[in-house]
Amino acid sequence: MILGHVGARKGSLGVPGKNFRMIQGKPLIDWSLDLLFAHSQIDAVVVSTDDEEIYAHAVAKGALDIGLRPDELATDSAPKWGVWQHALEASQNVLGKSVTAFLDLDCTNPLRVPEDISGALALFHGEAPDMVMSVCESRKNPYFNQVEVDETGAIHVSKKLPGGVWARQAAPKVYDHVGCVYVVSPAYLRAADTIYEGRVLPYVIPSIRGFDIDEPHDLRLVEFLLGELNAGRL
Repeated sequence: MILGHVGARKGSLGVPGKNFRMIQGKPLIDWSLDLLFAHSQIDAVVVSTDDEEIYAHAVAKGALDIGLRPDELATDSAPKWGVWQHALEASQNVLGKSVTAFLDLDCTNPLRVPEDISGALALFHGEAPDMVMSVCESRKNPYFNQVEVDETGAIHVSKKLPGGVWARQAAPKVYDHVGCVYVVSPAYLRAADTIYEGRVLPYVIPSIRGFDIDEPHDLRLVEFLLGELNAGRL
């Protein structure tokens, strides 16, 4: 059984109430929920939230009725991992059967397509890692054009290589961690304390689908990109 999950905390420092903001005619959370409900490989869907309005909306659409998340998992500093662990156990109590894969979609990343879910699941089932995590190739590279400030106030490349790197193409490839899709082994989710303790494989998506809504201007940018995506121009 594959359990689809969306986390949607009520509070947000960058964009208050963003998870229920209207984007292209529907609440932001529905861009994730609708994909999960429509996907043939997802057997059940759960939403972890401390927001009563979001919770009632999700359950009315067909999400599992697990109740609101505990207060300690509803703070700015609450780790995603703990939210996932709680959602998994609460869901299994409702389902009465074992979950074989826990698949999470970040509520703030609405540009994913169904193939992202299918591709991540194929990688998870084919390679049997502890976890699959979506990434996209980074536009900035710590070996080439990302810098840090030293104790004197001067800047230096973040990761030095012998002889230096003087062309972007010559730098080792690095990726951005993006919230498009995660697939986690339930056994690993229960046993580990953080994401990177086990064998975590990258699922690479195009950078255009890697935008997260963290700041007010991101809402306008993502709404434009969704319009382009739906019109077949991306």
